Amino acid sequence: MRLVAEFTTEPFVGEGDTPAHATEALHVVEEAGLRCDFGPLGTSITGEDDALLPVLERVLATALTHGATRVSLQVERVDG
Repeated sequence: MRLVAEFTTEPFVGEGDTPAHATEALHVVEEAGLRCDFGPLGTSITGEDDALLPVLERVLATALTHGATRVSLQVERVDG
């Protein structure tokens, strides 16, 4: 099934460099070859469940390892 997931890592940083918890999570998605849209308040990714769900597990682990104190996640089924 086709899914769209959106995740946001915290803490938010106002100005300056994007925090490591956000950029490293983005690298996980990019390395998986999934379509993504990286933004200041979240990242959305689209893909088939068998490809996307394992990537989300790595995204969570990576963000937390790199300083995230919270990761918010929404997943929506969009096939059909």
